[in-house]
Amino acid sequence: MNILITGANGQLGIALGKAFSTNAPSIRTISVARGELDITNKSAVIDAFNRHSPDVLLNCAAYTAVDRAETDRDAAFAINEGGAANLAQACAASNTVMVHFSTDYVFDGSATRPYVETDATAPLGVYGESKLAGERAVASFAAQAIVLRLSWVYSNEGANFYQTMLRLGASREHLRVVADQFGTPNFTGDLAGTVAAMLARPLDALRANAGTYHLSARGVASWHAFADAIFSGAQLARRPTVEAITTAEYPTAARRPAFSALDASRFAATFGVVLPSWQAGLERCLAERALSA
Repeated sequence: MNILITGANGQLGIALGKAFSTNAPSIRTISVARGELDITNKSAVIDAFNRHSPDVLLNCAAYTAVDRAETDRDAAFAINEGGAANLAQACAASNTVMVHFSTDYVFDGSATRPYVETDATAPLGVYGESKLAGERAVASFAAQAIVLRLSWVYSNEGANFYQTMLRLGASREHLRVVADQFGTPNFTGDLAGTVAAMLARPLDALRANAGTYHLSARGVASWHAFADAIFSGAQLARRPTVEAITTAEYPTAARRPAFSALDASRFAATFGVVLPSWQAGLERCLAERALSA
């Protein structure tokens, strides 16, 4: 099996590359970063498919700057919708199974229990709008695509909330973190391992189960609770105090969903894989950090 990973220099792309090299060395993975493949360039996408002949595409390429997207709408849609459409058309033309990653930000956060796939979408900002448009483009061009919605992704690579907390916590005695936004933190190592397990199935079985799924660890936390757990588990010389604040006290350019946890029951029932609790994922991420220190 040939697997092409786009957006390979992002935190999820890096984790997927590691997962396949560690757990499935017989699978050939081709990892391409944005500098190697601009997914908004349709000709470049076609050339890449002709060159690599992938059986499976894992599309991690995305515009993820949530706040900047509010004033950079064209760029967000060019990548998250137009780029996804280019990849989906190439997958359809070559009978490639497409796995496309989306986001919890397609929801408005008004739910009081984890979102299921059939819940109405209503993004609050440009980022969520562009990712939802990308989902629809993928569905319209690649009938055999699997769309996986993720939430609160973090790792020891790249820029993310977990990394920011550890960096600020090492230099500040006091931090203020939003406590009225709730979701589920997801360690990329757990996400990537689950995707690898899903792809152990025959290609025809993947095609037969095309559709949209939520992929998430179990449990719900606020950003404040997540930060507190990070500092509880990290081996810092000095632990900062973490003050709980409201969203109104930390204004941002883009509105965030107040509640965006995802229910992964459909994924588990279909593919037979269940992610652990978010706390267990955090323990693994911190252990990985300690080993590399």
